[in-house]
Amino acid sequence: MREQIKAIAFDLDGTLIDSVPDLAVATQAALAELGLARCTEAQVRTWVGNGAEMLMRRAMSHALGTDVEQTALDAAMPIFMHHYQENLEKHSALYADVHLVLQILFDAGFKLAVVTNKPYRFTLPLLEAFKINDFFSLVLGGDSLAKMKPDPLPLEHLLAEWQLDKSELLMVGDSKNDILAAKAAGVASIGLTYGYNYGEDIGLTGPDAVCEQFVEILRWLNLAQPV
Repeated sequence: MREQIKAIAFDLDGTLIDSVPDLAVATQAALAELGLARCTEAQVRTWVGNGAEMLMRRAMSHALGTDVEQTALDAAMPIFMHHYQENLEKHSALYADVHLVLQILFDAGFKLAVVTNKPYRFTLPLLEAFKINDFFSLVLGGDSLAKMKPDPLPLEHLLAEWQLDKSELLMVGDSKNDILAAKAAGVASIGLTYGYNYGEDIGLTGPDAVCEQFVEILRWLNLAQPV
C-alpha cells in the first residue's frame, strides 16, 4: 500500500504543533472570566482533539462537576475564542523535525494537506506563524465542512478534490479521531505516540503503523531519513 501513496493528510494539534500550552492559557482565562475553577495544562492535554467547543465543554463540565448546559456553553465560546486568539502561538512549538520532514515530502512530490478539528480561523495563522503553510495545498479546519474527524467526510473531500484513489492517501495523526476517520474513509494511517490521545495507546485503534517520532514517517514511506 505504501508504494501507492501520493498524498498525505496531517492532523495539526499534537501532530505538527504542540499547541496545548496556548490552549491551556486560553481555557484557564476563559474559566476565570466565567467564575469557574481553573484547570491544569495536563488536564487540557486530555481534553484536546474534538474541536474548540468540545474542549470547553469538557473544561466547564469538569469545573462544575456536572455536564454543562448548551446555553451556558454557547455563551462561553466567544470568551474562549477571544482568549485563544490572543494566545495563538505564544507558547506553542513545532515538534522535532516537522519542518525538515515536510520539506523532504514536499520536494519528493507528495501533495500535502492539513485536516484538523481546530477552527479554520486559528489553523491558517498557526501554520503561517511556524512557517509551514507553504507546504500545504489544502487546509481543512473543523468547521470547514459539515462534519469533522472521526467522521470520514474531510478525508473523502480530500480524495474527491485531488481525484485520488483511496490507496493513494495517507492520514498522519496522534489521536484515535485521525485513525478512525482514516479507517472509515478506507485510507492508510500512521499513529504518532507523542501527541494527545486522551491518555490512550494510539496503537489500540489499529493504524497501519505507529511512529514514536515524526521523522519515522519517512522510513514507512521508504524515503531516506536525514543523517
